[in-house]
Amino acid sequence: MTRCAVYGTGSWGTAFAMVLADAGCEVTLWGRRAALVDAINNGRTNPDYLPGVELPEAVRATTDPARAARDAEFTVLAVPSQTLRGNLAEWAPLLPADTILVSLMKGVELGTAKRMSEVIEEVAKAPAERVAVLTGPNLAKEVAARQPAAAVVACADEAVARRVQTACHTSYFRPYTNTDVVGCELGGAVKNVIALAVGIATGMGLGDNAKASLITRGLAETTRLGLAMGADAHTFAGLAGMGDLVATCSSPLSRNNTFGTNLGRGMTLQETIAVTKQTAEGVKSCESVLDLARRHGVDMPLTETVVSIVHDGKPPLVALKELMARSAKSERH
Repeated sequence: MTRCAVYGTGSWGTAFAMVLADAGCEVTLWGRRAALVDAINNGRTNPDYLPGVELPEAVRATTDPARAARDAEFTVLAVPSQTLRGNLAEWAPLLPADTILVSLMKGVELGTAKRMSEVIEEVAKAPAERVAVLTGPNLAKEVAARQPAAAVVACADEAVARRVQTACHTSYFRPYTNTDVVGCELGGAVKNVIALAVGIATGMGLGDNAKASLITRGLAETTRLGLAMGADAHTFAGLAGMGDLVATCSSPLSRNNTFGTNLGRGMTLQETIAVTKQTAEGVKSCESVLDLARRHGVDMPLTETVVSIVHDGKPPLVALKELMARSAKSERH
């Protein structure tokens, strides 16, 4: 039986552990808190993040990172993106030398503007051919309910992508493969920023025309950045691009959408953080995405607007007026 380690007992890490188990793998979840690990092992549920969802018997949990890593053919990383570097530095010496490292994270590191796969390669001293990214429209609660979903597994080595694909292919979870790691990661990271913008628009009471415009122009921004970084334009029309963007911008299950909605209703950043139980990756990644865009000379006005609202305290109505007052241009720019 294929052994998998999943580091992170949040909603998506736990849901993906279920997928792996349903696909026939033996899974060990690593979690920091002993009480949550005990609940998973003894109650067969994750009460903090997926209450009421019964976990398969093939999913076990531990607080010992070395035990989780033991004989793991696949090591899945599902922690908040800004904590990856520190956590992985601790775990890397424990991992099997030939394990495939799979990133579920959708963010860009603050300060370095590095994608998650780049951080993994650097910290774990792993070649790109041993690092895969899984992304797409994968709202954790829907996946945990075994509702039909598709995803994309990206790796520089297509054979490795196919191995990950096989390990997580079930009757309800359909993974595709791709070799465009840059495009897939950017699609997953930037969509969180655009979802904040759509949520803000919702909170302000704006209509579907406005939200559709934000989604469409957000995809244009993502594609511009991707092309500047060598990504394939077709990736952004697929699951990692449009697919993930639509799900995250339209679902009330989306943390970033909900976070933005609260900001649009007039809550302060700190008030919104206080009522948000899980990490909304776009809140921090909007700054690093903008940093990445500036490093590549790419204009991303929606991302700039989100940063100005979330981190600079600009009132959403003022930001909207400034955005609408931008000079007219061709849709191709």
